[in-house]
Amino acid sequence: MISPRILGAAILALTLAGCGTSKPAANNTHFDFGALGPAGAPAAQAAQAPLAAIVVMDATGSPALENERMIYRLNYADPLQARTYANSRWSASPLILVTQRLKARLAQAGIKVLSATDTTTGVPIMRVEVDEFTHAFASASQSEGQLVLRASVFRGHTLLDQKTFSRASPAPSADAAGGVRALGASLDATAADIIAWLAGIDTRTQ
Repeated sequence: MISPRILGAAILALTLAGCGTSKPAANNTHFDFGALGPAGAPAAQAAQAPLAAIVVMDATGSPALENERMIYRLNYADPLQARTYANSRWSASPLILVTQRLKARLAQAGIKVLSATDTTTGVPIMRVEVDEFTHAFASASQSEGQLVLRASVFRGHTLLDQKTFSRASPAPSADAAGGVRALGASLDATAADIIAWLAGIDTRTQ
């Protein structure tokens, strides 16, 4: 006999997945994080730019984050299974979206954001590795956008500092759109955390 808990998880999985993948790709809904909007309170506290300029490398992560699929997990049923929404996609890979949003938030805080192709000498370099970028369900009705990333700041080949950032923001709805809003909130909060962290790093030439 199937337990109500497992049955409920199966029903939610079918609902989230759009009842299968029979619909053509043209019917996919594409999401991003929208307009930048005002900086959050932590970023506002770091309005004095923590450093003049920084090179932000493209974020890296697992192969699952290199495509446009949206990942969710039913942690209350099977936390080890990563599932994807059938008819909802990101407009670009999560790694690209994370890179773009972090650059925008850093620039908003007054930092000159440079790319790896810019000709720079002595400018600190920040590398970002994304470990988790998931819409996670604690129950059929309760979920959050979970983001875990590791940021490392280098001057040349010297590591100046490294820190892991973790954020989880509640989703307003138990669907792909709710997951997008939750992950966007987690990403913006993480960007504010990074700005505050950069303010405490001594990036001067030794």
